[in-house]
Amino acid sequence: MKNLIGRTAVVTGAASGIGRAMAERFLAEGMKVVLADIEGDALQRTERELSALGVVAAKHTDVSAAEPVQALADFTLRIFGGVQVLCNNAGVGIGGAIWEHSVKDWDWLFGVNVWGVVHGLRTFVPIMINQGDECHIVNTASAAGLDARPWLGMYSASKYAVVAISEALQQELAVTAPKIGVSVLCPAIVNTRIGEAERNRPARQKNDADAEAPPQAQAFGEAFRAMLASGIPPRTVAGAVVDAIRNERLYIFTNAETEARVRARFDRVLTAGLAAVADRREA
Repeated sequence: MKNLIGRTAVVTGAASGIGRAMAERFLAEGMKVVLADIEGDALQRTERELSALGVVAAKHTDVSAAEPVQALADFTLRIFGGVQVLCNNAGVGIGGAIWEHSVKDWDWLFGVNVWGVVHGLRTFVPIMINQGDECHIVNTASAAGLDARPWLGMYSASKYAVVAISEALQQELAVTAPKIGVSVLCPAIVNTRIGEAERNRPARQKNDADAEAPPQAQAFGEAFRAMLASGIPPRTVAGAVVDAIRNERLYIFTNAETEARVRARFDRVLTAGLAAVADRREA
């Protein structure tokens, strides 16, 4: 998808961080952008600020439920008549030991990180197929979706799911709708507010007010927010996304160390797996 001028992009999680940076870059490329986010005040502020750069519209959206995502699609079609780029970018993060996370933690994180992608695909892919245009889908995963990290097990599980969904989607669309490209964004440490994601947790999914996070989770949260502060700027990620769309790249890495971590992980998998096969043969 080489030509972006005049095309329409829908970006979830667009009120801050990577989502906002992608919206800014799309506008700079001459696109029209629909901004979607659950954080209402920040969304309105972003719409006002980005309107100086080009054509934007904003829709308050909770991606964890099907109905709001359908409303987002209806809004997009009513305003712009179509959609050529979909960025399923909304995401939240919680750190801590897997066994210490509450059911509400799992429900909230998977609702946004996994179901948000699923609802986006179920809603927008049929629209793209029916349009018959060149289109592209970008699903935001994480480097943690390629190499699991301690104290990020729940988050990594959700992002592994996004990687798997994206890989399968790319193969399915290559056969059924080859004009639609797919990328999975796997950023490492980026200077965003994902460490403060609790600010947008719905009341129904909040833990009991008197339930303190375990000490390890608190310590990890503090360290994680410190790392984010020194991460790469979101605009760098946005540039990588546009490049991937233009060149139909499936995987988008943003940090040099990701390649080494992924290579080391698959080496561990192959070494352990092949050793197990050899042991069975010798038994």
